[in-house]
Amino acid sequence: MNKAESRSTDRRTLAAAISRLARWIADFAADCHYAARRSVELASSPDMFLNHPSAAPDTYDEFLFRTSGLRRHEPPASERAHS
Repeated sequence: MNKAESRSTDRRTLAAAISRLARWIADFAADCHYAARRSVELASSPDMFLNHPSAAPDTYDEFLFRTSGLRRHEPPASERAHS
């Protein structure tokens, strides 16, 4: 392998490493964003203000109170990951 081929290979290796690092940073930022958004949803949930959040609501008014919080956005079926 001559010097020109070696430099070309080194540049491709460096470009691939930078690309992997950029993807890793983007994935990390997306995970942080999701975790922060989810923790705010959970902290502001009406169930956090009840003595027994896992118990069924006793009245219709209590049911309405529990369901008054933010709804988690679910993507359409066509955009969900196939598992």
